[in-house]
Parts: sequence; structure tokens; C-alpha cells
Amino acid sequence: MKAVLMSGLGGIEFLHIGEHPDPGMKEDELLVRVKATALNRADLLQRRGKHPPPEGVPDILGLEMAGEVVAVGAACEGWAPGDRVCALLPGAGYAEFVAIPAGLAMRIPGNLSFEEAAAIPEVFLTAYQNLFNVARLAPGEKVLIHAGGSGVGTAAIQLVQEAGGTSFVTAGSREKIDRCLALGARAGWNYKEGAFAPWVARMTEDKGVDIVLDFVGAPYFEQNLQALAVDGRMVVIGTLGGAEVEKFSLRTLMSKRLQITGAGLRSMDTARKILLARKFSDFALPRFADGRLVSIVDSVFDWHKVGDAHRRMESNANVGKIVLRVTG
Repeated sequence: MKAVLMSGLGGIEFLHIGEHPDPGMKEDELLVRVKATALNRADLLQRRGKHPPPEGVPDILGLEMAGEVVAVGAACEGWAPGDRVCALLPGAGYAEFVAIPAGLAMRIPGNLSFEEAAAIPEVFLTAYQNLFNVARLAPGEKVLIHAGGSGVGTAAIQLVQEAGGTSFVTAGSREKIDRCLALGARAGWNYKEGAFAPWVARMTEDKGVDIVLDFVGAPYFEQNLQALAVDGRMVVIGTLGGAEVEKFSLRTLMSKRLQITGAGLRSMDTARKILLARKFSDFALPRFADGRLVSIVDSVFDWHKVGDAHRRMESNANVGKIVLRVTG
């Protein structure tokens, strides 16, 4: 099969399409012809040698895909060649074929294209896991979502709204904030205009938010604690701004009874991923089918233009997902 391969570690000049052995398929797996995949920040890190794939996973980028089933393992039930599926992957999504555990496969609603479906698994499962399973979002709660215009951010805004909560976002431009508001965010703050904690205080009448979803890390840590309400929960999803917090007072955690949790789907074991995929499918797929949830696609690139796609993600200009269309 063909796949996007790396001739070295570093810049986009090392990316190229070449031949790679076809994936093997186990009896509990589906073999899928990939029609579209999507970019994630982890792809950029892996390209630079800073985020290697789990043991046993080919050194091919790509944490999600949408495609068509071409073969069904002997132990799989309810699937047939021709079924349209999307799924979270531990890697190897930038390829013509992938083999996936049948339990991870999610049926693509008929109203969605392969490109739209490829933009769902990583960001929506990340947002769902951290909002509902980790932070235990309840109706009426307030959520601060950093990087609101990102893939996870745009997914989280919609899920908070569907759960009866209220979201506030930070983003780096008026355009991104407006897109977030259109998706259901209550208000947005341009982080280039200064500290966000005083703004959160104004928006919540000094009560704070119940949940913070943070992608930035160390530079936002202290402000996140200030922005949280009593019994608030913070989930650290990324450390784009740095991972080392020099010092902070534990008194804030104690006085507010705060909880801080780390997150990460790639290292989660397959059984837990399957359970997550099933719960998410029950909740979300009917909502995608009737339009209550929408896949946010920023742009679509032919996979022969994978370098241009990576360049766009590195520019931070995208709102939503950058998708690669896998062509012959």
C-alpha cells in the first residue's frame, strides 16, 4: 500500500508518499480502505521525533481516519464490506489501509462525507472523555475552554451545549472567537489582549467556572486556578506553552477544593478506548445525523499536499480540523 512516510525527523521536507507493507488483520479486526484522515498536534511532534508511536504501531503519522470496510475478521459481528466507518487510531492513519479493532469502529451517519467523518474521532472523543468521564460535567455548569478555535475546542463547545452547560473560550483572533460564538459559546476572550482570569471573573460575577479544559499548560496554570470556582476541576490536555510550572501555592487548591487531572487518549488501553467509543457513539452519532452536532472542517488537502497541510496547522490559522483526502 501507499502511505505518507518520513525520510528523517524534522521539517515537512521529510514527508513523502511511498510504499509500505499492508497491515495485518486479526480475527477481531476490520480492514478499512482509508478515504480521509486528519491532522493533530501529535503528528507535528511525531514528525520532529518528540512523540513516538506506541510499541508495535508503524511509524506512520495519523491518529484517526474515515473509510470503507473491505474485509471483516472472523470474530466480528454486525459488520460487512462496504460499511462506512470512522475510528480513533494509535497511529498509521496517513495510509491507504488500516486494520482496527471492530469495537473502535463508529458508523458514519449518511449525511456526512468521509472528510467530515475523519474530523470527528480524535477531537470529539478527547472532548467527550474529558468533559464527561474525567471532569464529570453536569447540566448548568460553566466551562472555560482554551484554544476554542481548535479541533478539540470546537468539539467541546458543542458537547457542553448539548449537556446543558455554558462555555467560555479563549482564542487568538476575533474571527476564531466569532466562530466559537456561532457554535454556542457564551463569550470569548482574545488572549493577545491580556490576562483572561479577570475577564472570567467578570463573566461569572466573581464565582468562577466549574471546569477548565487547558491546552496551554504552564503559562496558564496560575490563572486557571484563579478562574476556577470552589470544587472546580481542571483537565490538562496539552502543554503547548510549556510543561514546567516553577511554583504555585497549594493553598489555592485547598481553599477551593480544586481537582487537577492530566489527559491523553493515545496511551489509553484498547479496552477503555472501545468503551469510550461505544458511549460516545450512543450519545453523539444521532446528534450528527440530525445536525445538533457538526463536524468542523477548516480545510481539505489532497494527501500529496501533506506538507502544505502541516504548514497550515503550524501557522495556527485553522478553525477546526485540517483533513487529508487519501487519493490514488
